[in-house]
Amino acid sequence: MEWHGVEEGPEEHGVREVRLQTNNGAIDCRYHPAAESDLAILWVFGAGGGLGGPAGGLYIRLAEVMTADRVASLRLDYRRPGQLTDCVLDVLLGVAYLETLGRKRVVLVGHSFGGAVVINAGALSDNVIAVAALSSQSHGTEAVEDLSPRAVLLIHGEDDEVLPTRCSNDIYSRAQEPKQLITYPGCRHGLDDCRREVDRDLTLWLHDVFSSAAPRV
Repeated sequence: MEWHGVEEGPEEHGVREVRLQTNNGAIDCRYHPAAESDLAILWVFGAGGGLGGPAGGLYIRLAEVMTADRVASLRLDYRRPGQLTDCVLDVLLGVAYLETLGRKRVVLVGHSFGGAVVINAGALSDNVIAVAALSSQSHGTEAVEDLSPRAVLLIHGEDDEVLPTRCSNDIYSRAQEPKQLITYPGCRHGLDDCRREVDRDLTLWLHDVFSSAAPRV
């Protein structure tokens, strides 16, 4: 896949529409700028694509929160949702776009199918410093063994009706340190029932990752 350019809209309410043009379709994104630093988060959703994230717009909420710490965010919508290889390429191109903005230390966050996407993309990019997989599938996550020394966070609801908690347990068992697994009783796949807890725990983990990561040269 070849990157042919970027279309950027005006910033409105702290968000800018971005379209990454390739020789094989366009990738729609939303960019949340922040004060100058080399830090960023790239967020992706599940097999159906989209931009908001689980738990009632988790990605939008936390993108806004993290700008106070000079952390920019790119919410990315796949060209071909559900196609693992294509979606991994989309994420890698998103990481490359962030690098053009000086954002060389990137955390990847993905939900459901997106967990497999960010695990694979994280293992392939030197700019990725950590990966968080929420309600993740286990299929296609073999690359988790290659993520170390990048930090890995797994979050899962214990009442997930789509992908059982054993999916994250399996990924956790294969991941190398540093790694963390958090489960929530009574919480389902979309994480709506544990929204506050997910916001809290993911934010704390992100702060820890960014504060401990060495700057890129």
